[in-house]
Amino acid sequence: MSGEKNGKAAERLLELDGVAVGFPMRRHEMSVVTHGVSFHVDRGEALGIVGESGSGKSVSMLAALGLLGNGGRVVEGSIRFYPGDGSSLELNHLTEKELCAVRGDDISMIFQEPMTSLNPVMTIGAQVEEMLLLHDDAPKEARRERVLAMLGEAGLSGVEELYEKYPHELSGGMRQRVMIAMAMLLRPRLLIADEPTTALDVTIQAKILALLKKFQEEYGTTIILISHDLGVIRSVCSRAVVMCAGEVVEQGRVEELFEHPQQEYTKRLLAAALGKGSVLQRESAPGEQMAAVVRDYSVYYEERAKKLFAAREKREVVKGVSFDVREGEIVGIVGESGCGKSTLAKAMAGLNPLTAGELTLACSRPQMVFQDPYGSLNPAKTIGWLLTEPLRIGRVGTREERRARACEMLRKVGLEEEYYDRYPGTLSGGQRQRVAIAMALMLRQKLILLDEPVSALDVTVQEQILILLVGLQKEFGLSYLFISHDMNVIHRLCDRVLVMYRGEIVESGSTDEVFRNPQHEYTKKLLEARL
Repeated sequence: MSGEKNGKAAERLLELDGVAVGFPMRRHEMSVVTHGVSFHVDRGEALGIVGESGSGKSVSMLAALGLLGNGGRVVEGSIRFYPGDGSSLELNHLTEKELCAVRGDDISMIFQEPMTSLNPVMTIGAQVEEMLLLHDDAPKEARRERVLAMLGEAGLSGVEELYEKYPHELSGGMRQRVMIAMAMLLRPRLLIADEPTTALDVTIQAKILALLKKFQEEYGTTIILISHDLGVIRSVCSRAVVMCAGEVVEQGRVEELFEHPQQEYTKRLLAAALGKGSVLQRESAPGEQMAAVVRDYSVYYEERAKKLFAAREKREVVKGVSFDVREGEIVGIVGESGCGKSTLAKAMAGLNPLTAGELTLACSRPQMVFQDPYGSLNPAKTIGWLLTEPLRIGRVGTREERRARACEMLRKVGLEEEYYDRYPGTLSGGQRQRVAIAMALMLRQKLILLDEPVSALDVTVQEQILILLVGLQKEFGLSYLFISHDMNVIHRLCDRVLVMYRGEIVESGSTDEVFRNPQHEYTKKLLEARL
């Protein structure tokens, strides 16, 4: 640790100077993924970091906290933290024990996917309280009271009951609030939020961003917000850093950066984001035949038994919904986290048998593309194995014929044949999503259920996937049931839209009509919350 005085300490909080991060490869070589990254954040400021997937946004911040893993380390440059007493800490030179004293107390981080960050076998209360156990020796009752108070400050209700729940019993928005409560429990000077609103619907997204602003204003917390969503950056941050291929290509005031970008990459990012307003043109209109007819359809979940050996109770999650999907049509479903969108799609795909009502399908079983392709693709199997698995199970074709169909499908989704022998972990987010789409098409079913297929992708890759979906629909005559929290994506892509709220469809109609003249109060709120 350095006790060196620094004139910049009065206003500067964190500074990266020429940082290069590398990961070990075979023969003791290092693969350098960021190059000469330099930027700073001042006290009380909100700084945004934007860029495509793989640009080095998250890696740079993980390096600051010594959380790179897999042998990753800073191979060049320095990361300095200024606690405020005139001294500076070279974070990349601290021992693990010294870093543990900084994490949580001085710098906290909210990770992109709270479900993978929260321990599934620990209660919410125990996990949040763990932060106090590491940094505070207060008695148990005092710790509990402090945790309950922080959960309440994070906008969660019923905190006494929530304290005893497990992560899987919470919605995505609730889990993200728990992560924020955990990060803010020790009142850190710096809060790093890595894609904190990815995969959240617009109303929950607005609440999470308002919560971050509240902590910044009330506690003077400095925020570094990592996001691929330029609207999120614009609504929260005063300055922004643009990264591409491991380098900082441009930085400055948000207004100036967005209104007068200097670099080609920044212009391209903005053009992709502003493209949200243009409708993706499709030549053919929907047919008259039905791909799916849903009437008075309800879906249930079994609740945990409250007592040992007691019978499980069923909870109605989707409540008697009715709608149609015509051949060649794209029907969108929007609604907040926990409203039943994904539950409905999983039931239609046969993944939840606890249903009631009528479901008539033109195909034997619709195929599903899940939100997180990394979670839905087996990391231990090659792409070729994953693509041919449904054909093997159905005993379709010879081994050579199955491989040929898989390679053909890879080409259809814009990937080379060489990906057949690669593993999911070697692919980017956009490439993994292309593989997931290819898997859904292998059995040549005409109805595809897409559950937030572009929510975790940056704007340029998102655009590529949407164009790909439109092209595949035309080529194979597909019908899509497209679930998204992004109203702009729904507006661009879908013929009709269904608005779900608390398990019910509260409004439906042509996309243009619903967006131009919403009737239900909840639909109006969704449209108002668009960034």
